[in-house]
Amino acid sequence: MANSQLSPGVVAGRLSPDDYETNFADVAPALEAHEAQVAADRCYFCYDAPCVTACPTSIDIPLFIRQISTGTPDAAGMTIFHQNILGGMCARVCPTENLCEGACVRETAEGKPVQIGALQRFATDAIIESGVHPFQRGPATGKRIAVVGAGPAGLAAAHRLAAKGNDVTLYDARPKGGGLNEYGIASYKTPDGFAQTEVDWVLAIGGITLETGKALGRDFSLDQLRADYDAVFLGLGLQGVNALRAEGEERENVADAVAFIRELRQAADLASLPIGRDVVVIGGGMTAVDAAVQARLLGAQNVTIVYRRGQDRMSASQHEQDHATGSGVRIITNAAPVAVHGNGAVQEIEFAYTAEGPDGRLTMGETFRLKADQVFRAIGQRLSEMPDGLVLEGGKIAINGPGRTSVAGVWAGGDCAAGGDDLTVTAVAEGRDAAEDIHAKLMGENHG
Repeated sequence: MANSQLSPGVVAGRLSPDDYETNFADVAPALEAHEAQVAADRCYFCYDAPCVTACPTSIDIPLFIRQISTGTPDAAGMTIFHQNILGGMCARVCPTENLCEGACVRETAEGKPVQIGALQRFATDAIIESGVHPFQRGPATGKRIAVVGAGPAGLAAAHRLAAKGNDVTLYDARPKGGGLNEYGIASYKTPDGFAQTEVDWVLAIGGITLETGKALGRDFSLDQLRADYDAVFLGLGLQGVNALRAEGEERENVADAVAFIRELRQAADLASLPIGRDVVVIGGGMTAVDAAVQARLLGAQNVTIVYRRGQDRMSASQHEQDHATGSGVRIITNAAPVAVHGNGAVQEIEFAYTAEGPDGRLTMGETFRLKADQVFRAIGQRLSEMPDGLVLEGGKIAINGPGRTSVAGVWAGGDCAAGGDDLTVTAVAEGRDAAEDIHAKLMGENHG
């Protein structure tokens, strides 16, 4: 990565055009056919494989890798898509080191797992790039389902419902479908518009009408949807951002990390994006890492992530943390923000060192300050729209079984639903399983 210019303040165009192109190139390029063959040959094809158990969508990983090794990557892709219709995106963004690859027996024995994520991308990309959708719809059921939110959970639910012959209207408040895959993931993980390519490919099954710019609570109510459709699935995601609760956080150039990532993802020209010289990101999750790394890639000279608890409590995986530090990002742990200082715009941010007690509560100690001309909040998101009549649990929609909410005929899944882990792959699994439950209910099948 090129060195940033030393100009102070928050300015655009810190780098040359070539630097932007290099910095935001694919962080993990696809495997060539020979590379995939070599990687597949490392698999032991375990019976009762732990990698399958570790996958939230229960993909038969040994099967699809064997299909690659025997020269049938299209069959491998279908093995994946039957379980995870967003297998292409998940191959790029899943924390595989914590899931399938972390459970791989070769990781346990040698410290070097089979490259499951890269092999999954190899198998799925070829099918998506063909432009042909391989699934066909079942016989028409005459049932109509509203799916609110075109993110991973909503897309998975809509596709599975359409495949079973139902007609689906997919609503999303934003101008494009894709949810966090389109608006919330680092650009270097999904370059070349892959998120929209995948959305278009999923919708190509037919039977799904995408209505963008339509928001629950503004353009229609939950009661209206229940009256107009046979069932409703809510895959709303989390739109609100938690506040720092630090004095002075209203100062200029203190912003939400999710908004920064969204703006970057939608920018036609990365050189037009203003970035500070001294950037501080507050939080410990994937959003914090994505914001911090991309700030460096845009030309920020000093980027620091600050997290209030210990490094082992950060929700960003160790792989992501290592990627951040390898990109020149400093990570400070056990420190919480107490005040933002500056004359109009932020100039410094004050932190207090923290200690965690046996009950999990933090106590504040000595304070210190970091120079900052730009601060990004990445301290968690919340539901901004509370649908009427739904029971909540921990600020999210309470569900039981495969996505059933407290309101008859309404299901929910993904980040808006209680009990998840804020992963794309988990959202896909929840949308898929809720769709199966919705279809069974509408068809009068055994429904406990």
